[in-house]
Amino acid sequence: MANTYSKIYLQIVFAVKFREALIQKEWKGRLHAYITGIVQGDGHKMLAINSMPDHIHLFIGYKPTHLIPDLVEEIKTSSNGFVKANKFSKSQFAWQKGYGAFSYSRSQIPDVARYIENQELHHAKKTFREEYIDMLRKFEVEYDEKYLFDFFE
Repeated sequence: MANTYSKIYLQIVFAVKFREALIQKEWKGRLHAYITGIVQGDGHKMLAINSMPDHIHLFIGYKPTHLIPDLVEEIKTSSNGFVKANKFSKSQFAWQKGYGAFSYSRSQIPDVARYIENQELHHAKKTFREEYIDMLRKFEVEYDEKYLFDFFE
């Protein structure tokens, strides 16, 4: 659409089904590259991506021509098929329902990217549940505990 301009930065977070620790270091780089291809193929810009064995963080320059739920569904469905087709996981791999999407300003890009890149260090001090609930609270998102990811800590 002519004369339509935007700069939107989103962090998207979602988990492996049942929070199983299925994302392995040996192949997570290939998963990240695959997901980056989906994101950028849809006209968005991948700013940072990293995962822990049981969840993933994406930080993107979001183009509002694509609805967020549709983008997340495409990423989950396609990457799930990618993991299965490459037989990366010995267990049944799938993503949990739901996701978190959080917006940031341009000035926050370096800090958010660094945060995502340093997930391993961050999770040495804080569980995913603690991290996710902290994000919900920080962004003042009203939530119901029964609709959060399945946390088995």
